[in-house]
Parts: sequence; C-alpha cells; structure tokens
Amino acid sequence: MSWLDRFAAMVTSHSRAVIALMLVLTVVTGAGAGMIEQSSSLDQFQSDTAESEKLNYIEENFSTGANNTTTAQVIVKGDNTLTQESLLETLRLQQSFRENETINRTLADEQPTVGVANLVAISSLTSDQQRELEATAAEFEQLNGTVQEERAALEQRRGELNATQRDLRAALETLRTDQSASPRAQFETVRANSSVELDETQYATFNESAQLLRTADNESQIETAYQRGTQGVLADEYTALEQRSTDLESQSERLTELGSQLEAQQAALENATSPTLQEQIDAIDAMNATAYEQTLETVLSENSSEQMNGLAFMPTSYDAGSTSANATMLLVTHQTDGGDGGQGGMASDELVDAQLAMQSLANDGADGDTSDVIVFGGGIMGEEINNSMGDSLAIVGPLALLFVVVALIVAYRDLLDILLGLVGIAAVLIWTFGFMGWAGIDFNQMFIAVPVLLIGLSIDYAIHIFMRHREQRQSGGAYGDDDARGSMRVALAGVGIALVLVTATTAIGFLSNLTSPVPPIQDFGIVSAVGITAALLVFGVLIPALKVELDGFLENRGFDRKKRAFGTGGGRFSQVLSTGSTAARRIPIVIILIAVLVSAGGAYGATQVDTSFNQEDFIAEDPPEWTNNLPGPLEPGEYSMKENLEFVNENFVREDSQAQILVEGNVTDPETLQQLSDAENETADSEVAATLSSGEANIQSPLGTMQQVAAENESFNATFAAADSDDDGIPDRNIEQVYDELFEVAPDEAAGVIHQTDDGDYEAVRMVISTSGTAAMSDVTTEMRSIADGIDGNANGIEATATGQTILFDIVQGQLMDTVIESLLITLVAVFAFLMIAYRITEGSATLGAVTLLPVVFSVSWILGTMYLLGIPFNVMTGMITSLTVGLGVAYSIHMSERYSLELKRTGSVWEAMSRTVTGTGGALLGSAATTVGGFGVLAFAILPPLQQFGIITGLTIIYAFLASVLVLPSLLVVWTKYLGPDVSFDAPSRSGGPAASDGGQAIQDRPEE
Repeated sequence: MSWLDRFAAMVTSHSRAVIALMLVLTVVTGAGAGMIEQSSSLDQFQSDTAESEKLNYIEENFSTGANNTTTAQVIVKGDNTLTQESLLETLRLQQSFRENETINRTLADEQPTVGVANLVAISSLTSDQQRELEATAAEFEQLNGTVQEERAALEQRRGELNATQRDLRAALETLRTDQSASPRAQFETVRANSSVELDETQYATFNESAQLLRTADNESQIETAYQRGTQGVLADEYTALEQRSTDLESQSERLTELGSQLEAQQAALENATSPTLQEQIDAIDAMNATAYEQTLETVLSENSSEQMNGLAFMPTSYDAGSTSANATMLLVTHQTDGGDGGQGGMASDELVDAQLAMQSLANDGADGDTSDVIVFGGGIMGEEINNSMGDSLAIVGPLALLFVVVALIVAYRDLLDILLGLVGIAAVLIWTFGFMGWAGIDFNQMFIAVPVLLIGLSIDYAIHIFMRHREQRQSGGAYGDDDARGSMRVALAGVGIALVLVTATTAIGFLSNLTSPVPPIQDFGIVSAVGITAALLVFGVLIPALKVELDGFLENRGFDRKKRAFGTGGGRFSQVLSTGSTAARRIPIVIILIAVLVSAGGAYGATQVDTSFNQEDFIAEDPPEWTNNLPGPLEPGEYSMKENLEFVNENFVREDSQAQILVEGNVTDPETLQQLSDAENETADSEVAATLSSGEANIQSPLGTMQQVAAENESFNATFAAADSDDDGIPDRNIEQVYDELFEVAPDEAAGVIHQTDDGDYEAVRMVISTSGTAAMSDVTTEMRSIADGIDGNANGIEATATGQTILFDIVQGQLMDTVIESLLITLVAVFAFLMIAYRITEGSATLGAVTLLPVVFSVSWILGTMYLLGIPFNVMTGMITSLTVGLGVAYSIHMSERYSLELKRTGSVWEAMSRTVTGTGGALLGSAATTVGGFGVLAFAILPPLQQFGIITGLTIIYAFLASVLVLPSLLVVWTKYLGPDVSFDAPSRSGGPAASDGGQAIQDRPEE
C-alpha cells in the first residue's frame, strides 16, 4: 500500500478526529485575520534602490520651509473665474474652510490659504498705503538731503567767519604793537585772504577799533576794542548764521517727524499684507470696476513682485495680464504631525476628513450654473483608493460566490455538496487571511484578487475529488468499495497525486514572484502559495472527512447519495469533451502544428505589450450607472479623482509632481555652482519640465534661491555681489561665506536647497523641478538622469543623482517587466524540472512531464498575444500573469496526464484511456474551469482598473489552459505514447468500453480471462 493509500485510509477511517483537528487548526490560524492592516500607499511598491535612498536622504536633511506640512489644490472652474464676484466667492470659500472645525484644526498657522483673490485684496489694501509711504519716503529723502547740505554749509560758513575773526584780531594786535602800521593795509590784507566779503562799513568799524586799541588805558578797554574790531566787524554775518541755524533746527525737527511717520506707515503696510479674510472680502467688494481691473492686471503681470505674483495660481495656458480665465487655483496648506501628506503615501485620518470636508463645502458653495470646484489632495486621493478597494471587494466577493454557486449547481446538482464546497472555501480564506495577520502582511490593492483567486482554485480541488468520488460510486466500485468511505478512499488515492502535483506547481508559479524587487508582488506570491496549500489541506482532508460523515449519516436514514459525475454518461457535454480525443485519433500532428503557429503569433504580440505603473492606475473611475441599482451594502461610492487628476495634469503644475537632483560632495567649489547653473538652464529648456503661466519653468535651486534673497536683502546682496567677480550672476569665490550669510538672513529658504551639517559643513545641495503631469515617466527619468550626468563625475569630485516619486515609479515600472520575464523563466524551469522528476518517479517517464507542460507554454503565448490585442499593459496585477498562467494552467494538464496515464495502465488501450480521460477528468476540468473563470471574471466589475484587467486576463488564462488541455494535450499524449510511451494498443476503441470509474476499472493484469 502506497503512502497515498495509507493517507486516504486515515482520512476516511478517522474522519471525526480529522474534522476536530482541522477545525482547531482553522480557529487558531484564523485568529490572525484580526491583525491585518490595510495599506493603499504607493510607497510600498518601491524597492531598495539608490534613487530611493537618495530621496530618503533628501527628506531627512532638507527642508521646504514650514516643517510637516502638505498642500491641497482647490481648483475653481468656470466661464471666467477672474470676475470680481468669482474672487469674492473664493474668499468666502476660504472663510468657510477656516470656520469649519474639522478643516481648521489641520490648517497651517501661517498663510493657510492663498490664491489670486488674496493677492488682489492685499494689493488693493496696500496700494493707498504704499503710495502714502512712497510720498513720505520721497519727502523724507529730499528734506534729509537738504538738511545735510545746509548743515555742511553752516559748518563751512562758521569756519570761514571764525578764520576771518582770527585774522582781524591778528591785524589789531599788529596795529597795537606797531604804531606805524596802517589800519587800511592790515584790513586789506585780511580781506584779501578771507572768503567773507568785507565792505567799507566794516572797515570803518575796524579802523575805529584800531584807534581805540592804540589809546586804551586798561585791559577792559583793550578787550572791548578787540571784540569790536572782530565780532563787531562780522556782527551781521554771525546774525545771518544764527538765523540759518535756527531754520536748520526746524528742518531737523520736521525730518524727525517724517521719520516717525515713515516707520508708522511701514508698520501699517506690513500689517496690511496679512489682513483677515473679512478685510479682504470688504476690500474687493469696495473696489470699482476700473480699480479692480487695474489691480488684477498688476497681480497677474509678469512684472509683479515675487510676493504678489499670481501667475503661479493660474493655468499653464493662461496669458499673463489677461482678465479672463477658465480656472484658477487656491493652495490650502495643512499641518501634519508626521509630515506625511498622502502624496504617494498614507494620509492621516484628520487630513482625509479635512479634505473631504473641503470638497463637501466646495460642492455646497459652488454655483452649479457658472462654476465648479474640485479639491485635489493626498487625503482625498488616499480615501478614494481605500474606498475603491472596499467597494471592489464588496462587489466582486458576492459575485464570485454567486458564480461559483451557479457553476456548482450545474456540476453537483446536490445541495449538500454545494454547501460543503462553500464551507471549504470559507475555511481556505480563513487560513489565508489568518496567515497574513500572523505574518504581518498588509492588505493592499493587489490582495483584492486573493479571495477570488482562492475561491476559484479551492473549488477545483472539491470538483476533482467529488467527481472522482462520484465516478467510483456510480461504477459500483471496481474494488468492491461502493460505500461512501470506501469510494472516498479510492477517490483520494486516485486523484491525490494529481492534486499534490497541482499544488506544488501552482505554488512554484506563485513563489516565483519572490524574485520580483517589488515588495507587494513578493507578498502576493507568498500569500497565494500559502492559500493554495491551505486549499489542498482543506479540500484534501477536512471536506472529504466531512463528506463521508454526512453521506454516511444520510444513507443510514435511507437517502440515496449516489450521483453521476459531471461529463460522464453520454450527452452533449461528453460529445463536446470528446472533440480533443477524436482529433487526437485522426489528425494529432495537424492539431499540434496549429497550436504552434497560433503560439508563434502570440509570442510576437508578447514583445509588443507595454508596462505601466502610474498613480492613475490605482485611482478608480466613476462606476457605471448599473452599479446604482446594487443593494445598499454593494453600491459603490462616487469617484471623481481620476477625472480631476487628468484636469490638473493638463492645466496646472501639480504640487506632488516633482523630480529632484541631489548633488553631494564639494558643493562649495565655484565649479559646482557653475555646473548647477548649466543644469538649471538645461532643465528650463526641457519638455518634461512644467511651465508656469509666465512661460518659465518652476525650478528651485541654490543659485535661484540666492538670487531671490539677494534681490530682497541688501546685506546678502553685497555679499553675493562681492563673491561674483565676473558679474555673471554666479558666485565664483568665497562660496562658503555666501552660504553662511544665506543661512543667517534666510534660514528656511537656504535649508530647502542646501544641507548644512551640525558642524556647519556643507555636504549637499539639490534642485527641485516641477514636472509636467502629462509627461511620460520614462521621459522624465531619462531627461533628469541626463541632466544629473552633466553634473556628476566632474573634476571636483561631486556626485549627482536624479530621484523623486516620478523616477521611483518609473523604476518600479521597469522592475515589473523584469518580474514578468524572470518569474516566467523561473516558473517554467522549476515546473519543468519538478514534473520531469515527479513523472520519472511515479510513471517511469520524465518525458511525460515535458509533454504535460507544453500546452501551458502554448497558453502563455496565447494570453500574452491577447493582452497585446486588447491593449492591456503589464502592471502590478497583470505583471504576474505569466507565472500565474503556468501555475494555474499546469493544473489542467496534470489532471489530464495523470488520468490518462492511470487509464492507460488499466485498459492498455490508447483510445479507451483517452476517451475516459476527456469525459471523466475533462468533465471535472470543465466544471472547475467554469467556476474559476466565473470567479475571476467578476473582477471585471471591480472599481480598480488593474483588478478589472487582471480579472479579464486571468479568466482568459483559465479558458486557454482548459482548451489547451482538452484539445491540444490529447494529441501530444498520443504522439508521446506512440514514440516514447509504453507499449499499448492503438486499436480502434470498443463501443461498449469499460466503466469510466475513478480507478479506470481493473488493471489489465487484474482482469479475469475471457
């Protein structure tokens, strides 16, 4: 007795103990299902690459200004969104955002909402104050200049008078000591050397003083004479000087007053740049048409200041200065605890709730006749992806069960067997999801296919076992075991090898995905392999034990439990299934050649199949109208993100569509800045770079940041200019000093593009490039890598790496193609080796394993050709189709080959064995194919596009595998038997034939002699 016979006997003889053990294992394993977490983050699809490491480095060492923030884009669409009323509605919408508690608690503290309406209002509020400030500043500067000039003139005049006074005193002293000296001569000498104009009146005063000095008798008279001959002579000039000093004092007081007024006006102007929303609403509402038009044109002009430029909020097709546009954008900044805004990752519940509330308020407040408001953000995107997962599962799960039940009704025609099949499916799902929980594997978009996959595969096991059990009982029991336990023992022993081989080869197909660098595909392979193994245990142990117990219980009470196996007993199904055996008997070579030619065409199509991994792949389209008629729990929600995403990609610069170039090494070398400048110019000319309404590319770089700060800060401008010796706008010396001052005057801006270590060293800089949402990821990757290569590896030893979400997604896209090729090769080689060894051991012929695998190879090329014809690309789901085709398809071939080999031994006739194989096992295969195709086919009704494509392709895979096994494999088996197989009869089949029992009747050597 073989090990399989002993196992079958154990299951049927100790069925109650087996049931108890399996139920305990089901409960223990299933307990892990409650630990499963759900994840819709696209980051999980990224593998460990140099680009992902560099992006992590950027996120850890660079800042974008305010920490832990994310933005949502609120797009207002309409005939003209720049009208005065439209801007007022936008401000009122912002006001409703801030008044809503759910939204307000997530908003950033500084400037949480900003758009064209805000800039127009602020410009209006500040225009009068700006003019007053400019007038005051002009008066201040003019008066200050006058005061300074007068003060200098007074000082000069005072000096001249004092010098003349000293000269007059010296002349008087000469006259006092020299009695012969002439007063006229001395006065003329003074007048000649003085810049002060002296007249005859002043000479008369001087002459009188000289006479008094010569006749003075005491010191008092002498001093009086000196004073009259100096200050007395210049008395009018000193009086005029004092008057000018008095006037200057008045001007100085006015200058001080203007200075205080200027400071007050500057403070008022600064306060006016951050007015409340109500003040902004009042400002726009109070503007007349002319003032509004002028202010709007100023804000949307290419020449407007950086802070007041509104072009960043306009569509990329907008003409600068125009007062008409079909859309405008409002940026809403959220504060996030962990800095995760859901762009390609998971958004927090608070962020999701806030953005959903924003969308609700926008829908309520928008004028349906003239405008439409959409909210585009990571929170809503993540919510729609999560909802589409739940809605897809809610739709396809019940539909899959419904298809299975219908198929089982047709195949089983027995309520108890149908219920047992459903119980088995439930147990397999419990085991599988319990394993996911214990293993810590998150449920993501791909795992929606797992229940459908396991439903289809699990029921295959039930159909094969139940049909073989029915064949055995219907035949009357070739070995005398016609009771429920005996028939089940024979059925398990007869089909057991095939089920083990099927499980092994299918698991190999799933596990080949471990070679994929994409983590979710690896997890999918592991979980699916565990699930198919669980199906073997449940339907090979638990369900047979339950069936023999229940059948025995019912038969003891008079119920007939003998049923005819599907596809046996003649009829149309038997005739259809006999097509393959008939063709194999008449034209086997022709059938094989046709299969080869069709496969060659499919192989050509396979080379033309595209690969796709886009954010859009995971975003559901709005469900079709028929879903509105589904019952409440099954009715999906509304999905608008895909349409919104397309609109944003075509008309605006997406906040999350960026590429980055990280430059590491000697970043203080002037040559590095020069190469960064060259790279920036090259990027600006690139077709993949997003272009703003101004016609300029949206690039953030160290050089651009320094130039912007220099334009606003005089101190840094002096440093920046001093470091630029050739006046080309690029510092070429003292770079470290420039960086130091940049961090001092604008730390947030500097930290966004330059990494300064804790020790004050500079080790990296970066460029951030907004990329066009309509640009192909491969084009973005190629262009950014080319630009990085232009920086990388130069003489100063720096390293440049192109990275960013778009580039990482493109890498995943390339890895999907690697997954397709590698998993197919590994699966084919592993299954080929496994079948060769298995059939060498069990059947004595390794070549039978190769023949069994050949129809699967055909079906792989057929399905890839079909993907090309249907325009279905390789994505995270369909990228596994090659290994799945081998893993699933080989099951049909194994069942056929195993049954054919068994029947060949029993009957000794090729045609008798083939007839029993295609009508017995072929019938079971038809039933299992119908359930599996129905199960996978319902994925076409899923909300997520990749699942729809996966369902269609996998359903076709099953159909191709079934057709290859019942139409092509019989011809291959006949040719194999004729040239490489055992020595058996090729005589015409007997009309009566033997019983189509599970064991094929008695073996030739065991038949009684006739």
